[in-house]
Amino acid sequence: CGAILDPETLYQRSSTDGALFPEKLSALGVVPGVKPHLKVYSLPGQGGATVMQGLDSLAARCEEYAEAGAKFAKWRSPLEIDVTAGQPSSLTIQTNMDDLARYALICQDNGLMPIVEPDISLKGCHDLETAVMVNVQVQSALYKAMLDHGVFMEGATLKPNIVNPGLDCEKSYTVEEIAKANIDVLNRCFPCAMKGANFLSGGQSLADASARLSMMNQMKGTSPWNLSFSWSAALQLPLLDLARETKTLCLDEMSALYLEELKIAGAAARGEYTPKGNEGAHVPKQKVVVNA
Repeated sequence: CGAILDPETLYQRSSTDGALFPEKLSALGVVPGVKPHLKVYSLPGQGGATVMQGLDSLAARCEEYAEAGAKFAKWRSPLEIDVTAGQPSSLTIQTNMDDLARYALICQDNGLMPIVEPDISLKGCHDLETAVMVNVQVQSALYKAMLDHGVFMEGATLKPNIVNPGLDCEKSYTVEEIAKANIDVLNRCFPCAMKGANFLSGGQSLADASARLSMMNQMKGTSPWNLSFSWSAALQLPLLDLARETKTLCLDEMSALYLEELKIAGAAARGEYTPKGNEGAHVPKQKVVVNA
């Protein structure tokens, strides 16, 4: 497994023996990586659509990160679906995907394996069919840009969002329908040269993300990719909630909960997690009726 660190964490040291964090992680069998992107800023004329900063100094920083012990990197390009505003527009998609491709090439030139993360937000009222269309557009543009830039595809990994209807979508979808939508997107455009996709959670609960990932693995058939997870909030937020409830840094209890969460996520990555109730389904928010 791997751990994605902030750049400053690469240079922090253990309080016990003074070893750098990447050394401690490597000794435990955990591959250290880094987030080299900086901040998002608005694209002029695109109604609030954004692009990530950080390419100008990326080569020099990647060289430093590799020397500090990082083995891979991850760059996130956040996008939102707003049908009324026409977003993501062709310009928004191309700008972000070209940047992801340039980042990937710079990483490989400096000895880091790049994770490319086109992250389409859950925000919005779009239906699942629209989500499939936009995800195909975005991922197709990404792979074309990577090939045009000369990225070694076998040496890169995808971290995509799980294809979902918008949070405010008023149409219901089963976990099977959502899983099929994700497999459809991969089958339509994901290169066989890239060996796997590690999905982000993107605001989904652990139960919903696990149910959807597990169903994808059950439905993928002879598709050649390994479908797994790269979840932060879905795993971390329950731990923070536990600490908040107990008002202590209860490390033993948090460790036990974390292991249980990883068992659930691991089962999902093998297609062995069984959803409970409506887990993984999209259920529209209940409308509140106010009596006149």
